Amino acid sequence: MRTKPLSLLLVAVLASTAAAQGPAKSALERDPRGWIDLHPGKDLKGWKRVPIAPDTKLSDRNPWKVEGDLLLCDGVGIKEMLLYEMEFGDGVFHVEWRFRKVEGKKDYNSGVYVRTAGDGKVWHQVQVAHLEKPPLLGDLFGDTLVKGKVERVLVRGDGVKRANPPGEWNTFEVSAKGNTISVWINGATTLTWKECPVKKGHVGLQAEFFFIEFRRLQFKPLP
Repeated sequence: MRTKPLSLLLVAVLASTAAAQGPAKSALERDPRGWIDLHPGKDLKGWKRVPIAPDTKLSDRNPWKVEGDLLLCDGVGIKEMLLYEMEFGDGVFHVEWRFRKVEGKKDYNSGVYVRTAGDGKVWHQVQVAHLEKPPLLGDLFGDTLVKGKVERVLVRGDGVKRANPPGEWNTFEVSAKGNTISVWINGATTLTWKECPVKKGHVGLQAEFFFIEFRRLQFKPLP
């Protein structure tokens, strides 16, 4: 989560959960063909660290480390983005994540990015968190372009209703097609926003003060 006030622009959810229909398979499960494996090597090749806010410096300590099929983020005391170096247009970003549970802690925070600028000035984040105040898990927010100017947007969804608790894996799929971004969490689409003005950008992850693990980082371009 970014600390900038959420007062500039508030957007209503345009479509919410399909949970009443029961859990559905992810796009990756339905069709494993055509996906690009984004999992970094041990040197994080293909990914770059970007400070939050963009005009600040990165921490001297790199919080990111690869161990086998896991990307580990020791974000304690650090807030930054890790962006994939290649830009994407339309497609589906599949991410699986879990926080390392800390006894006595209630608030956990991180994020998944799509259509984000390489310098971090324009960004769209799906909230990865266990929090009591918005933006909540699965909400979409960011600094986007509104009539050529950077402006804050917040789109509320139903993701928190599908959340698995700290210590357990959660699966996100963020789909971007034209002006529409939709979010699928643990078996159902929980949010759809039809007014995204940015047509391409980087996907990425966030370090924000907690230890979080990621796996199965995949992207499928859409025609």
